[in-house]
Amino acid sequence: MEKFKDLQYVRPSAETTEAALKEQLSAFRSAASYEDAKAAFLKRQDIIAEFRTMQVIASIRSNMNTADEFYRAEEDYFNTVTPKLSVVLKTFNEAVAEGRFRAEFEKEYGEQLFRLLDADIRTNSEEIVSEKIEEAKISSDYMRTAASCRTMFRGEECNFYGLLKHMLSTDRDERKEAMIAWADLYESASADLEDQYAKLCALRRREAEKLGFDNYIDMVYLSRHRFDYTAADIEKFREAVRTYIVPAAAEIHEAQRKRLGVEKLEYYDEQLAFPQGNSTPDKDTQGMVDAAQKMYRELSPETGEFFDFMVGHELFDLETRPNKHLGGYCTSLMKYKAPFIFSNFNGSSADTEVLTHEAGHAFEGYVASRVQELAEYRHSTSEINEIHSMGMEFFTDPWYSLFYPEGEGDRYRYEHLADSLENITYLVSVDEFQHRVFEGEQPDAAGLRKIWKDIENKYMPWRSYDGNEFLESGGFWMQKQHIFLYPFYYVDYALAMLCALQFFLRMRRDRKEAWDSYLKLCRLGGSLGYFDLLQAAGLNNPFREETVRDVTAGVKEVLAELEKNI
Repeated sequence: MEKFKDLQYVRPSAETTEAALKEQLSAFRSAASYEDAKAAFLKRQDIIAEFRTMQVIASIRSNMNTADEFYRAEEDYFNTVTPKLSVVLKTFNEAVAEGRFRAEFEKEYGEQLFRLLDADIRTNSEEIVSEKIEEAKISSDYMRTAASCRTMFRGEECNFYGLLKHMLSTDRDERKEAMIAWADLYESASADLEDQYAKLCALRRREAEKLGFDNYIDMVYLSRHRFDYTAADIEKFREAVRTYIVPAAAEIHEAQRKRLGVEKLEYYDEQLAFPQGNSTPDKDTQGMVDAAQKMYRELSPETGEFFDFMVGHELFDLETRPNKHLGGYCTSLMKYKAPFIFSNFNGSSADTEVLTHEAGHAFEGYVASRVQELAEYRHSTSEINEIHSMGMEFFTDPWYSLFYPEGEGDRYRYEHLADSLENITYLVSVDEFQHRVFEGEQPDAAGLRKIWKDIENKYMPWRSYDGNEFLESGGFWMQKQHIFLYPFYYVDYALAMLCALQFFLRMRRDRKEAWDSYLKLCRLGGSLGYFDLLQAAGLNNPFREETVRDVTAGVKEVLAELEKNI
């Protein structure tokens, strides 16, 4: 494989891809033996890998510069043709699921394959191709709207990420000024964002109706392969968070208020853990990558091999630039079994977390793709995938000092652990917001803000915006891109964090045992269901109230220990 920047992009022909898939479908249907059927099935996988690898290259390069007209046009092309190809793939899935070799496939690969195929058959149809095309187009419009937002702040042109560093300043006036500029930027785009979200919601409701679901919630749960639990179980989980984690988070914020010496903790104070400033890496981008490479080489042979591969093929784009897509993610070049990490470094501790969190995703993909033959098994559902990423944040704990000036590593440990627990309250807030949006009639813009404000009061009762009208009215909801692009994903972070924190508490007792279990989970990929994967890794089910209670108590105990030493 070449370095990412040198990979040649060639637009794949949708017609050629469709014809190749149909050829293998015909071969599958006429197969005289299981081995012949399996060969056609795996060839189908190779065809998809070719197409999707070009799609991902185009997407990454478009995200690198949302003003690039060539890759913008390529993204529009894929948005148009991919839903049509999904119809062919559905036909292939039906042939496998209903075919005479189902028992042999299940014997070799397990029942999880057919749970996945059956769900994808149910949630994809030619009937909703036009909606999927329009949904992809509006999602692209949303990303361009968010990426194009810029403002002048103290003589510097800033996007949303550029303002975040000012919101971490030790100067309270600067933090407040940055929050106001940040809120004003969202308010200036709010009409477009609210319109785009309303259109996305209407499309998603229509898709569910066309496919015969009672509502979009039922459809999205199945499409996200949530086979082991329901919306009612998620509601109970949110209640456990409210019962155990919300009070613990309130205590964390009260301790923070006292440390900062402020009469009332405002939103622009929440991200500043210590009056002398948060832990801040003291390295440039290359220095951060070099430190991560040393860390992963020392963590384990497997992580060393993985990160050397990432560095050698330059599978990163980390620095913030004008017109760059917001946020960070890990994706995969399927043909090359190669992960890619995309981010927006801003000089804060979040940069460290990119090289642990997103690298956790990348590590799992790298390992599982070399163990699991089926592409369907190289990744799991997101509530498992996020254990890989969040777990890596904790397994790299002993190397934090590589990224920070002397003495700041311990402060970062406290900040990171406190944020990990406290952030669960926000994660479930986003989830409840989406449930309430889709449970009844579509709320208007004012209704969306009211729903968010009600939820914020429920799960984050300490939250205050110092009188900022836009944020006080509930405008904060629109800053979360998952609501627009990845509906109902966000609670998976909360479920996964309860498991990552279990790994953290276990590694304090027996690091080797915890790491071996984590590595096993990565290698299993998505070859088992959610509950079975938890059991294989020795993790307690986060849907049990006692799991939420016990993890919260364990983290509070460690935070108390850390606070004494900083």
